[in-house]
Amino acid sequence: MVLTRVIVLVIVNIEDMKDDEMVEPKCNILYTIGHSNHTIEDFIALLKRYGVTCIADVRSAPYSRHSPQFNRESLALVLQNANIEYMYLGKELGARRVDGYSHDTDRLSFEQIAKTGEFKTGLQRLIAATSEHRVALMCAEKEPLECHRSILICRHLKGHNLCIRHILQDGNVEDHLSTERRLVKTLKIEPTLFESPKKETETIEQAYDQQIERIFCRPEEQRKPSGIKSDRPCHSGKTKLG
Repeated sequence: MVLTRVIVLVIVNIEDMKDDEMVEPKCNILYTIGHSNHTIEDFIALLKRYGVTCIADVRSAPYSRHSPQFNRESLALVLQNANIEYMYLGKELGARRVDGYSHDTDRLSFEQIAKTGEFKTGLQRLIAATSEHRVALMCAEKEPLECHRSILICRHLKGHNLCIRHILQDGNVEDHLSTERRLVKTLKIEPTLFESPKKETETIEQAYDQQIERIFCRPEEQRKPSGIKSDRPCHSGKTKLG
C-alpha cells in the first residue's frame, strides 16, 4: 500500500514539471546583439522586449561614425536612463588587439586572442555578470556569424552553463546551436567520399575555422561567397574590426 502511494506521487510530480525543466537544465541566459543601423529607440525596445538589464560592449573601439548614437558615452547615458547597466569589455574581449596577431603570418588570429589571460579574464567577468543580470553581448555587426561576438566569444563560452541566444536584425531570436548549424549549412560542409562521417561537434568546429579564415584572413578575390550578408566586406590583416 505504501509502495503504491510512492509510485503515484512520483508520477504526479513528473507530470507537474514543465517541458523545459525536463528537457533543458537550468542555465543563465546570454543574449548577443549587433547595433547595426538601429535607431536608439528601436535598440532599447529590443532590449526591453527580451528583458535585458545589462549591455556588455565588446567593441575594441566603441565609436561609430555612421551611428554616433552608439558611441560609448552616449550609449551609456541612454542605457542608464532606461535602467540598463553598461559594462565595457572591449579591452578584454575586443577583436582588434595588438596581441591578436600571429607572429608567423602577421595576420589576426582568434586562436592567439583566446589564449591570452586578458581574454580569459573577460570571459569570467561576463559569466559572472550573467548571474546577476540578463546580459546582452553587443558589437556592431547585425549578423552574428560575421562578428567576433559569435565566432570568437560564444565559441569559447561552451561548457559554462549558458543558454546563448542571438537577437537578429529583424528582432527574432536564434539559439546558438541553430546559429552554428546555419553556419555549417551555409558553408556546405559535408564529408567527402574519402572521409568517415564526423560528429556534429567536429563539423561545427571545422565551420568556425573556415568562417574565421574567410572573414579575417583571405583577400577579397580569394573568398568564396558564403551567402551570409554582412554590413562590411571581408576583413583582412589589420583593418578596423570589433
